[in-house]
Amino acid sequence: MLIERSCDELAVMVGGCLVGHCEQKLNGVSSLKEAMSTDVSFLGNEKYRSQVMPSKAGVVLVPKDFTEQVPEGRAWIVCENPSKSFSDIVCLFTPPPVTYGPGIAQSASISPTAEISEGVHIGENVVIGDRVKVGRGTVLLDGVVLCQDVVVGSDCTFYPHVVIRERCLVGDRVVLHAGVVLGSDGFGYDSGPEGHKKVPQVGIVQIDDDVEIGANACVDRARFGRTWVQRGTKIDNMVQVGHNVVIGPDCLIVAQTGIAGSSVLGAGVIVAGQVGIAGHLHVGDGSILMAQSGLSKDVGPKSLMFGSPAKPRREYAKEQMYIAKIEGLTKELEDLKAKVSSLLDRD
Repeated sequence: MLIERSCDELAVMVGGCLVGHCEQKLNGVSSLKEAMSTDVSFLGNEKYRSQVMPSKAGVVLVPKDFTEQVPEGRAWIVCENPSKSFSDIVCLFTPPPVTYGPGIAQSASISPTAEISEGVHIGENVVIGDRVKVGRGTVLLDGVVLCQDVVVGSDCTFYPHVVIRERCLVGDRVVLHAGVVLGSDGFGYDSGPEGHKKVPQVGIVQIDDDVEIGANACVDRARFGRTWVQRGTKIDNMVQVGHNVVIGPDCLIVAQTGIAGSSVLGAGVIVAGQVGIAGHLHVGDGSILMAQSGLSKDVGPKSLMFGSPAKPRREYAKEQMYIAKIEGLTKELEDLKAKVSSLLDRD
């Protein structure tokens, strides 16, 4: 169903001030560069200010300091926070979520010892092993595999080809996107003259309530005990979580991050893209590890770390300042050497 709104209605909705007027109804959202005349866009970053005027967007949400004259047939909505207001409009135009009614596909393979609660949706080619328990209202889409003795809570959604290995535990309202693997063996070997001997990995993975894990991310089972992702944490695509790692509540782990075995992240830690965290480290509550940081030592609460090896923000910034000066300092040094050489030649 197509949702349409006038520019006046959108201005009222976000509490903004309408400047100019867009005659046609608005029915979508887009970036400034890609928008068409029936789209709403926004200026949330100064680097895109030059794109507002040539944009074809019928309505653009702008900050109070944007004073460009609105072209005929278009409109600005002046907002306190264009980015936040745009998010509200995105929600308005977002199609309703796909829902899955209860039922079991004929091609599903379910052990007779499994316990399936009411209201569960089981898609095509799902495999559910012995003694598995699945809570009320959970959705298992096509190709999901739950190995022996897995326990899954209520109202979870597992997208196609999620694999949960033996004995792992998943809480309520957990979302696992396509290709997530929980409980594959941790990477542990005793290496010697005769090669690499595998160390048994006999622990589990425990995922607490309200966790979301992105596509093709992997959380390895513990060598013993548990690898543990705590309540409310969100993990992006293609993240690797090693054995016996503990990730505290409400953390954000961004794509392509790797966390080596037995490291512990406190509550509310933010790990940006492509960060590497060495094994057996502790990251304090509320810390932020910036993109492509390589962490090699423990950091305390509310640390802000940059670089590889990762350093506190002030220390990193100071080093970068000195590095930027090296070329000029080298030239000054060469000039001084030439002057000294010239003076010595006169003697």
